[in-house]
Amino acid sequence: MASHQGLYNQQLVSVVVADDHPAVLYGITEILRAQPDISVVAACSAGESATAAIQQFTPNVAVLDIILPDLSGLDVLLSTVKDGIKTRVVLLTAVATDDHILAAMTSGAKGLLFKDAAPENLVDCVREVANGNLWFPHGLVGDALKRKSGRQTDRECSIEALTRREAQIALLVSEGLPDKLVARQLNIADGSVKVYLHYIYEKLGISNRTALCALAIPHRELLSLIQSGKRPKG
Repeated sequence: MASHQGLYNQQLVSVVVADDHPAVLYGITEILRAQPDISVVAACSAGESATAAIQQFTPNVAVLDIILPDLSGLDVLLSTVKDGIKTRVVLLTAVATDDHILAAMTSGAKGLLFKDAAPENLVDCVREVANGNLWFPHGLVGDALKRKSGRQTDRECSIEALTRREAQIALLVSEGLPDKLVARQLNIADGSVKVYLHYIYEKLGISNRTALCALAIPHRELLSLIQSGKRPKG
């Protein structure tokens, strides 16, 4: 309990929840509302209402079922990223297929949570994501990429070959930002981002953004070091 004291002394973590199963929606909402540092500002049963709630409240975190009526959780996530809303999205799923996992990463999700996760995992996930961290089940991302492409994702040596700018772009891509937003954030031309990505793919031996995200997410600390001009010793 003491480890969350800093959260209690700050503003509440605001959350939008969306699930089309009433029992699941009620259960998640009640678990989160029972926490003194979390405020559920909207509980939605469809993608369109979740999108409207995120636009209205701009919550810190949105917990969205991947499969929703009308708009899917991924559709809501993409809309949120496109509109530049700072809400950090956690996708909720009963069974995570490799396509779901990789789509979540490349679309900018900050976490992936199974519906049968223990209540304390749900709460910890929301707190971690609100604090700027990622929440993906251990090994899930790497295993999905291996099954999908047959490639190994543990390539620290290749990552260390990236320049500071390339590491910076890899980090932004792993946040789910499209080329235009990466360019805008770095104040460079859209075409320059494409050129940098070409060199990044060459150095890492990959061919697309999905593979880059799968490599970047588990190696964010290393990329941050390179971006800051520091290199790991040894």
